[in-house]
Amino acid sequence: MRNLPWLYVVMLRYRIAAMVAMFMLLGAAREGRLELGLRYVWAALALASSYVAATALNDLADEEIDRVNHPRDAGRPLVDGIASRRELLALHVVASAIALVAAVPLGWRAVSLLGAALAISQTYSARPVRLSYRVAGAPLALGIAYVVIPYSLGIVAANGDLSHAGSALTCALFLFFAARILLKDFRDRAGDAMFGKPTILLRFGKNATCGTSLCALAAADAVLFLALEPALALLVQPLVVAIAWMLRRLSRESDSHAEQVAIGLGARLGNGLLLSILAWTVLRESGASTAATSSFTVLLAAAFLLGFVSLAFRADEVVIGYKG
Repeated sequence: MRNLPWLYVVMLRYRIAAMVAMFMLLGAAREGRLELGLRYVWAALALASSYVAATALNDLADEEIDRVNHPRDAGRPLVDGIASRRELLALHVVASAIALVAAVPLGWRAVSLLGAALAISQTYSARPVRLSYRVAGAPLALGIAYVVIPYSLGIVAANGDLSHAGSALTCALFLFFAARILLKDFRDRAGDAMFGKPTILLRFGKNATCGTSLCALAAADAVLFLALEPALALLVQPLVVAIAWMLRRLSRESDSHAEQVAIGLGARLGNGLLLSILAWTVLRESGASTAATSSFTVLLAAAFLLGFVSLAFRADEVVIGYKG
């Protein structure tokens, strides 16, 4: 039990956790002026704990596959030998309890959302359902758990109307996430193939996977124009185009390191897109002028694009650190 706080931090894989947190903040910001308060602390703790519970359970379920795909990954303590199955199971139980308890101050809507998130993690990783072994079920389950529920929790934390979770923006974010999550199987294909885990990549091939991801990206971009102010939708188009270009590059790469670089750079651009939308929303709700909001959003998007260009043309020097 003394190792649980340390394991909690390890299993809170910060790249994915940060993305999920942005979905929650977007849900809150769209309901009105975003102000820091205790409700957001409870929401963040509940969301983080539900994610830790999900990753712990998934690592327990995929231990053999992870030994092939991530043999020296410090972010997977079970495979790395620094945690036992008993400790990881204890972490799953404790983190699940923390998630539900932290949701209580936010009301029954939050408790229901966290209960749904924990239920999805069970059906995704554990037998008999094990949606992670369903070609279509896995992206759908992860999209609900990582996008819809965090966005909805943000609405609840802001005391907003939960019916707004069915907005065009939620749909666009879900599709953007689907475009990204379809690519996670590239880094795991060796172990997936060895243990017969069905994925779109293994069943239909690389071109089909990249093509499906591109279709999801295009659909997300189309819905984005319905969800956002026209000026903002236009401002983020360079980021969308850059992501599409990385998908094209991914489809043509034959080296696994180059593939992971392309995926990682696309993910960074996606984070830039989320941050740009969040920044615009927060500034507009705070009363900033259109000119000031546009200028800040342009600078933010430009910073991500410059970083992307710098790394894209030095791909051989990029160190892959993704562990989500």
